This record gives sequence, structure tokens and C-alpha cells, in this order.
Amino acid sequence: MSVWLDDISRDRLRTGNLQMLIDDMHVVGVTSNPTIFAKSLSSGTAYDDQIADLKAYGVTVDEVSRMITTYDIRWACDVFRPTYEATNGLDGRVSLEVDPRLARETAPTIAEARALWWMVDRPNLLIKIPATAEGLPAIAQCLSEGISINVTLIFALERYGEVIDAFMTGLERAAAAGRDLSKIRSVASFFVSRVDTEVDDRLDKLGTPEAAALRGKAALANARLAYELFEQRFATERWQALRAQGANVQRPLWASTSVKDPSFGDTMYVVDLVVADTVNTMPEGTMRAMADHGKLLGDTVHGTYEASRQVFADLEELGIAYDDVVQVLEDEGVTKFEASWNQLLDTIRTKMGVG
Repeated sequence: MSVWLDDISRDRLRTGNLQMLIDDMHVVGVTSNPTIFAKSLSSGTAYDDQIADLKAYGVTVDEVSRMITTYDIRWACDVFRPTYEATNGLDGRVSLEVDPRLARETAPTIAEARALWWMVDRPNLLIKIPATAEGLPAIAQCLSEGISINVTLIFALERYGEVIDAFMTGLERAAAAGRDLSKIRSVASFFVSRVDTEVDDRLDKLGTPEAAALRGKAALANARLAYELFEQRFATERWQALRAQGANVQRPLWASTSVKDPSFGDTMYVVDLVVADTVNTMPEGTMRAMADHGKLLGDTVHGTYEASRQVFADLEELGIAYDDVVQVLEDEGVTKFEASWNQLLDTIRTKMGVG
């Protein structure tokens, strides 16, 4: 399991903090998202000089956001280039998300992904595309063009199956176009803690002993069943045909792995999701908690599938419908990232002194 940092900022890059995490904390990749960039931009003055220069140059607010974010991501890609080379492209990856306001539009998402891929111009970049219904054809198209993709905001098992299908479709088209499949990489970001946040809120409203007994179980069960689906889909003849052409497996990536409920162990979404061919992207706080007191128990996914299915059967009995939970989470995820992006743009406007 690869450890990636779920954070990026100009200060981390400028101070050498990112390199320190690589050297001391076994970090082999970075993920970013609109919320992370909005926070980075609103904290301190690290971006002020660049924004002032871009204002003087007459650049629009939207274009300033692209230039700032791609600058940080390009820098991070260079920091991780030795890791990328040492792992033959498996790790050393840095993720940059398309404008979240495009999450429900296929063609603009494809265009934005192409633009970001061109602007960063680093082989260890991953372009993040949300796993909305409209995002799926964009994922397949971008992969077919040789763009490496981090599929983000996956909550539902059914949607994850569609993501894997889009991944394989993209690779099949890439192969038909004569592309080298070994150069194309992808991860599928399955969100973890938010599932417990939503389900546990519903359980707390029920207020029964049966409900209380299920708190903190849904997120791990969901992720573990996602891994079961991963194993099944990547054992098919369809995948074996792609593998024979040099394709790399699309690894599951556990995202949103900081614990939101203080009554849970602060390393549970790391310790309880250890299994081969996966990535866990975590904030520095979770990383340091693992270093301080996390106890690795080996593979904590295999052997859990039946118990995981039972968790959702028990939730259904209490009237908590899986399909409703995951749809709410997808909708909220898109909305939250869009709000963060708008916050980022507002911060840029303020720093530029424009309306």
C-alpha cells in the first residue's frame, strides 16, 4: 500500500516540507482538490507576488486560478520525479482536479483535462475527474488520449464498477490508436470517512441500541467491498487482454481517511484498509498519528467481505438505504468542491482587488 499526502501548498514546496515527508514519512505521492487549494490560497501571503504579477499582465481570475494551481502541481511533480523514476511510474504521482463546476458536463471536462495536462506537462501528473455519470465518458476519452487519470468522488459500488468499465474502455481505445498502454496510469479514489459521517448521523437520529451498534462500520465495509469488486473485475478475460498489451492495473485509492468522529481511533481508516495494490492518501495529521501509535496488522481486507455485506443488510433493516446514502454523498461532494472553487476564486479576486 502506497502512502500519499492529501495536501499541497506553496509553503510546503518552498520550505522543503514536502521533501521532508518524502524522506522521513515514506510519502510517495500527493493528491490535491479544490478545498485544499482554497485553504492554501487563503492562508498567508505565499501567492501574493504571483497574483500581483498576473494582475499586471491582465490575466482573468479564472486563468489566475489555473496558473497558480498548475505552478504548484508542476513543482510537486518535479519533487516527486525521482520517486516516479524509481518505481517505474507506479508512484511519484501528483493529482490535479478539473474545475469542479464542470462535474455534470462531459465535453467541457474533457477540454479542461486536456488543457491541464498540457499546462503541467509532466509525465507523473494525474488529472482528477469526478465519477459522476457525465464524468465517466470523459474518463474513458482522456485515457484513450494517453492522459493519466485519478477518478475521484467514488462512493457507490455500482458507480465504481462503471469507473472500472470506463477505465478499460479508455485503454482499449488507446490500444486501438497505437498508444503505449504501459505509459498510462490511473487510480480510483474511493471516499471513506464521509460514508460514516452520513450513515452515523442517520443512526444517531434513530437512537436505538441496534443503531448504535452499527456506528463506524459502514465506511470500512463499503471500501472493503470495493476491493472485492476490484479483485473480480481485474481477474476477467477483458483485463487479461489489456494486461497482455502492457496495461497497468487501476489501483483503488482510499481517500478521505482522516477520522471525523473523535470517539473512533484516529488511524482506523488506515490500519483497517491495508491490502495490496492500493493507495492511502492522508493528511499530515493522520500520517503522524500512524507514525506515533498506528499498529499495522497486515492485510485487514481479505476475509471481511461477508461481514461487510452484513453491515449493509443490517442498515437496510433499520431503514437506511445504501443507494440513497451514496447518492447524497456524491451530490454533496460535487457541491462542496464547487463551493471551495468559488471560495478560491473569491480569494483571488480579493487579492487582485477586483470585483
